[in-house]
Amino acid sequence: MKKEKLNQNRENSTAGNRAALNEMEENPAAEVQPGEQITEQELKAQRAARRKKRAEAKRKREKQIRMRKNIFKLLFLAAGLAIVFFAVGIHRRNVKEREAALAEAKRIEEEQAAYEATRKKAEEEQAALEASRKKAEEEQAALENAQNKDSKKAEEEAGKAEEDTEKEEAKKDYGFRDQKAASDVPEETQSEYAVLVNLDDGSIVAGRNYETPMNPASMTKILTLLVAAENIDQSKLDTDTYEISEEIKGYAWTNQMSQVGWEAGDTPTIQSLMYGTILPSGADAAMALAEYTAGSQEDFVELMNKKLEELGISDTAHFTNVVGEFGDEHYCSALDMATILWAAIDNELCREILSCHYYDLPPLEGEESGFGISNWFLRRIEDRDTHGTVVCGKTGYTSEAGNCAASYQESDGGGRYICVTADAPGVWTCIDDHVLLYETYTE
Repeated sequence: MKKEKLNQNRENSTAGNRAALNEMEENPAAEVQPGEQITEQELKAQRAARRKKRAEAKRKREKQIRMRKNIFKLLFLAAGLAIVFFAVGIHRRNVKEREAALAEAKRIEEEQAAYEATRKKAEEEQAALEASRKKAEEEQAALENAQNKDSKKAEEEAGKAEEDTEKEEAKKDYGFRDQKAASDVPEETQSEYAVLVNLDDGSIVAGRNYETPMNPASMTKILTLLVAAENIDQSKLDTDTYEISEEIKGYAWTNQMSQVGWEAGDTPTIQSLMYGTILPSGADAAMALAEYTAGSQEDFVELMNKKLEELGISDTAHFTNVVGEFGDEHYCSALDMATILWAAIDNELCREILSCHYYDLPPLEGEESGFGISNWFLRRIEDRDTHGTVVCGKTGYTSEAGNCAASYQESDGGGRYICVTADAPGVWTCIDDHVLLYETYTE
């Protein structure tokens, strides 16, 4: 309430002041103090002076306003210019920075391109180096291969030359073929064919029908052993095996041939096959050995006849099988068989097998134990007096050939002899004939 009254008083006072001022302008005499006298002219002059004064004050105020506006304009203009200059500076700086960034990017790009070019060049040089190295290695390998081939060829040629030399020497060694028997064998000799030769001087000591072709029966297996020994890798005797096939087993069984005793499907070692061919005269072992050596029995027979040519006896000897089965085209003379045995005992492996009295066959795969085989000719003659030691021996039998045997003896006097007999009426008579010939002609 007091506040409203106070505001009312303020408004009244203001209104009173405005009224007094208007009255003074309209009635200048109101400004004259009591007791003073003023003329109308003076009053007009006062009024004019006041108007002039007000006009002057107005002009002054307007001038101040204009000045202020101009100052504000100048300030705004200066601020605008400053802003413009600042913006231009920033723009120029940005332009310079952008140009610098572009220049830096271009420099980096050029450096990257130079680096890529250098890297590519290095890769090309590396590739060229690798290609050169590979080419050098290939050339080196080709050179080594050529050298190896040349070396191998030279070795093969040297080996062949040595083999040819050995063959020539072998042909020369077995020279008793051109000799004639010094005497007939004793009349009590029961074999139809018989010969005793001296290996030291190549002479034929005694003989009966010794140049007549006859069937050698299982004495054939001496050549089977020799050809196999000369054509296989002897380092694999204990490691390589060969399966006894149904065909081998059936053929030996059907033709009632002696066998080692393996069953079809068994895989004995090659060494077992070689011992089995000689000691029990196993047809199963001989056929398997031939197939292992040459791939087939037919191809092996070709090797056998080639060996007969090398020994110089192909005119009177020819074989058609590896076991000694009877046939019109399977023949040799007693003297031919003596030559074959002589070549066999000159072969270390053949001599070892032909001189073995008893051999334990190793167990077959999957079996715990093997079994033993014997050379019954050697075991039966070892207790007989032959004026020496019968070192090697191999028997043979067919109904057409009778009982046959070929043996090698080293006499008490240091001589070396081979005895071959065929077509004896019995096993023991065959042995008796060998004992008789050794007793009669060796010391």
